[in-house]
Amino acid sequence: MQKIVECVPNFSEGRNLAKIKKIADSAKKIKGVKVLDTEWDKSHNRSLVTIVGDPASVLKASFEMIKTATKLIDMRSHKGEHPRIGATDVVPFIPVSGITTKECIELSNKLAKMVSTKLKIPVYMYEASAKRKDRINLADVRKGEYEGLKVEIETNKDRKPDYGPSKMHKTAGAVVIGARKYLVAYNVNLDTKNIDIAKKIASRIREKDGGLPGVKALGFDVNGYGQVSMNLVDFEKTNIEKAYSEIEKLSKKYKVGIRDSEIYGMIPMDALVLAVKNMLKAKDFKSNQVLEKRLYE
Repeated sequence: MQKIVECVPNFSEGRNLAKIKKIADSAKKIKGVKVLDTEWDKSHNRSLVTIVGDPASVLKASFEMIKTATKLIDMRSHKGEHPRIGATDVVPFIPVSGITTKECIELSNKLAKMVSTKLKIPVYMYEASAKRKDRINLADVRKGEYEGLKVEIETNKDRKPDYGPSKMHKTAGAVVIGARKYLVAYNVNLDTKNIDIAKKIASRIREKDGGLPGVKALGFDVNGYGQVSMNLVDFEKTNIEKAYSEIEKLSKKYKVGIRDSEIYGMIPMDALVLAVKNMLKAKDFKSNQVLEKRLYE
């Protein structure tokens, strides 16, 4: 079976489309890699590029993107709603087929060594690749963001990177690299300009504060309106329809409506199928599909 791995680097640029294109194009030049998706958000000032291919090619393409981002993005002047610590903020490897999580961990460490030695950027390992328990969670690694880490990386031994110098790259900052399973990036946009309501709802639904299992959430100001931005890190525990339903309930308590919702980046087919099954209360979705086909024949 052919080994296929997915990589979804996130970059601290969501406003300059020419720069975003150059970053994505650097991956397109690598044989054996396919760029599936490129997305960006101006308020978050952040973009992501989804690539798939064989492990060696994806490794090369991800490094080329990081190298390009390092040349184009200056963190000293970066401002945006989304937490970040570097020009290339986070680089996750996800096993697709014929490859194990263990192999993705090895791949992430290879990239980390390349980035730290060739680009002189400090690297932190997270999720399955984490070398310390307090670095499994991405939010813990990004604590203090770029501005805070810029000081602590040199003064606090607990913030020493896993690879590279204990000093931020002059323009590119630091980067987080690791292996993880699929997640769903899902945002719900509220019909209110009171950003505190979005933050309160986010705190109610995120797992670490006693909310929904497998949910990471933050409240943001997006174009003047509140947004509940989520990473559903285990969609089998909490999928998009369950997250939306809970936010809808909480929104009513705060007497605000929902403008719309959006999936950011790509989503596993299994997550969509599960959402439909749950919404339709279908015990056997395949049987229902066959029944529907017969009704229309």
